[in-house]
Amino acid sequence: MYVAELKRRDIANGKGVRVSLFVSGCRHHCPGCFNEIAWDFDYGKKYTDETEQSIIDALSPAYVEGLTILGGEPFEPENQRELLGLLRRVKKETGKNVWCYSGFTFDELIGESRARTEYTDELMSLIDVLVDGRFIFAEKDITLRFRGSGNQRLLDLPASLECGRPVLWDSENNI
Repeated sequence: MYVAELKRRDIANGKGVRVSLFVSGCRHHCPGCFNEIAWDFDYGKKYTDETEQSIIDALSPAYVEGLTILGGEPFEPENQRELLGLLRRVKKETGKNVWCYSGFTFDELIGESRARTEYTDELMSLIDVLVDGRFIFAEKDITLRFRGSGNQRLLDLPASLECGRPVLWDSENNI
């Protein structure tokens, strides 16, 4: 896996101050994508043990609310194994919440799709909020909170997994 960018302090990609990891590699190729350079699976720097430790360290201040994973596409099969190891550590060592942006919808992630791997279910179980759906330029709306187009949803992923259908994230009562 390659890292397109690592932001140690980010307030645009989830609630509160966050650490944001932009992974490389995406086959969606959404027209108007803000991060087209990260479509290339070899863009950026190789993900290493040192990269992972720097993420864990960046999460340590109390004012940092959590980790956000974006891309590229986190659920590309090539990215899932390393992300699973990272999220296991984040939950165990920091207890911070995890947001993930994916062009795949919730239904694609739990059903039959090219995203499904041996890691997908556990990876999803470690994510608190999933922003799902491809960016659709015709539905671009800069007034939307934490997403770029009107089709994208902010999902409470544990609740969604529990009932087997998408459950919208309630920003007033959740992380």
